[in-house]
Amino acid sequence: MDIKQPPGESKAPMTDPRDSKGMGYERRDANIGSLLKFAMWLSVLLVVVLFAMKWMFFYLAKTQQLGPPASPFENVRVLPPAPRLQVEPRVELKTYCEGQQQQVESYGWVDPRIGYVRIPVDRAIDKVLASGLPARASSEPTAAEPPASSTVAPSVPQNPDSLGPCGFIVSQQKDAEQK
Repeated sequence: MDIKQPPGESKAPMTDPRDSKGMGYERRDANIGSLLKFAMWLSVLLVVVLFAMKWMFFYLAKTQQLGPPASPFENVRVLPPAPRLQVEPRVELKTYCEGQQQQVESYGWVDPRIGYVRIPVDRAIDKVLASGLPARASSEPTAAEPPASSTVAPSVPQNPDSLGPCGFIVSQQKDAEQK
């Protein structure tokens, strides 16, 4: 049973698919010869690429030396330039605040060349109370200015947030002193 082809179509023999049931496959869909040629050229291309890559690695190894290999016993970890991320920010803040608190509570030189020293805050307060603050000669208070005896010192709230980032150390020390 032949099927008629429209004019202008290829003259390849067309068979009825119903007749090819005994063959087990359609002969005109897969050309085994073309597939084998494609596989051969693909394998040739792969071999050429592998040799080109091997040549390129040898060439780069000769022209771009990496230097001596790193010793496993050498400290190869080099820190990046500052600023760096903090690994343990709470510990660093606590260390910083303890250092600041130690400076506030101890004697030390600020600038030995000029003769500036640092004294504990409590000692400085006692010295100021004993000697008084230097003051200008007072004139008569104006009407807008209240008399000095009626001024009240402002109260400072004593919660850790109002004491800055080191407030937790001050509050812990006050708690320890009260116990």
